[in-house]
Amino acid sequence: MDLFADQHDPKHNWLPYDGEVYYHGPVMSCTEADGHLQHLRQTLAWQPDRVKVMGKLITTRRMVAWYASQPFAYTYSGVTKTALPWTDALLRLKQLVEADTDATYNACLANMYHDGRDGMAYHSDNEKDLLPQAPIASLSLGAERRFCFKHKRTNEVVELHLAHGSLLVMQGKTQTNWRHRLPIVAGLDKPRVNLTFRTLSPAES
Repeated sequence: MDLFADQHDPKHNWLPYDGEVYYHGPVMSCTEADGHLQHLRQTLAWQPDRVKVMGKLITTRRMVAWYASQPFAYTYSGVTKTALPWTDALLRLKQLVEADTDATYNACLANMYHDGRDGMAYHSDNEKDLLPQAPIASLSLGAERRFCFKHKRTNEVVELHLAHGSLLVMQGKTQTNWRHRLPIVAGLDKPRVNLTFRTLSPAES
């Protein structure tokens, strides 16, 4: 199978089984993506992320910001965050992503990676607050980075490269059966902002 030919086909499922991942490629021009990257880095309410690792609270270099349609309380890695109201810039990007994915989202977890030293270990976005099997749309701005999926039972790995201004969608049973990570990259000095648009269950809001 010629994966290169399929890499920007939004109907091509990158997972061989037990989940659905669709890569749309860039959904905006490089100039537009540059503008969004600069604006979001300067204007979002960035804070160092705090996660529990083996029962110990760790502060990361990676920065996060949490926005939603309501002041949702969202808990992951043992830490609860309360959502801020949408900014105009995030609302515009949400509308763009909704049009491309034919879905709606009521929250966004933003991550800022300063350079290649910032990454994310294998994990699943399967918190109880999220609507089960609903799409999670991931918009990448900045440095192109490798993104990896690993099956929880077979350990099979699938890798993609997420370009500046590109959109990735995870849905179905992906979070149940696969973990994903953003590996660190030696020598990379460019930043990346990642917006993950999500749907929180009204029952948990």
